[in-house]
Amino acid sequence: MNTPSDLPDLDHRHALFLDFDGTLAPLQDDASTVKLPDGIAEELTRLKETLGGALIIISGRDVRDLSSRVPDTLWRAGTHGLEICAPGESPDETRSVAPEALTVAARDAVAGLEGVHAETKGEVIAFHYRLNPASGTILHERLVAGLSSVDGYKLQAGKMIFEAKPAGANKGKAVEKLLVLAAIEDRIPIMVGDDTTDEDAFDVVNRLGGVSIKVGDGETRATYRLEGPEAVADWIKRQGRK
Repeated sequence: MNTPSDLPDLDHRHALFLDFDGTLAPLQDDASTVKLPDGIAEELTRLKETLGGALIIISGRDVRDLSSRVPDTLWRAGTHGLEICAPGESPDETRSVAPEALTVAARDAVAGLEGVHAETKGEVIAFHYRLNPASGTILHERLVAGLSSVDGYKLQAGKMIFEAKPAGANKGKAVEKLLVLAAIEDRIPIMVGDDTTDEDAFDVVNRLGGVSIKVGDGETRATYRLEGPEAVADWIKRQGRK
């Protein structure tokens, strides 16, 4: 794997895709308290200008939630790319909903598990168990059983989280779609992320000859690694001030 010192200097040739939780913002026990570190919003705005607008935040969060945490002057892709907002665009007030069968399975999956809760994000439902790590095995078993009756959905594991999501909720597909929507298909794509959901985007970026950057520890198909959100912030600051 390449070292951070080998990372390319960003310019108008590149399109930068950034995950939010665990990449731009440190993870917290309570996901609702996660926010950008001080000064990073301004650095992102500065870097956007360097890149001629080709800076996209791509997250598993609902796009309304994401838009409340990052500048709305950026491209924002929520629920793994199911919902996309262009710079200056406000999210729709209404959103798609998860199937009733999934809602029922979600309620049953978390029943009696202290510290575990389900978060509905439109068509996606996330199951957080960071406050009760020992519940991971039984939660997983319940979810696998529950999703067996929900057509078109799959379960994906992350950092103290499981997500039940439709096949279209995929960060790799989101990268491909955004390259077209933002008219940046000729750019070299760069994806920075920390979790298993980002691996789909790494695969696409690698195939397109771009740069994939894993944040933190763990196995990955990315070609570079940064230690954590602080290292990501330092890198962004350097790029935006060139």
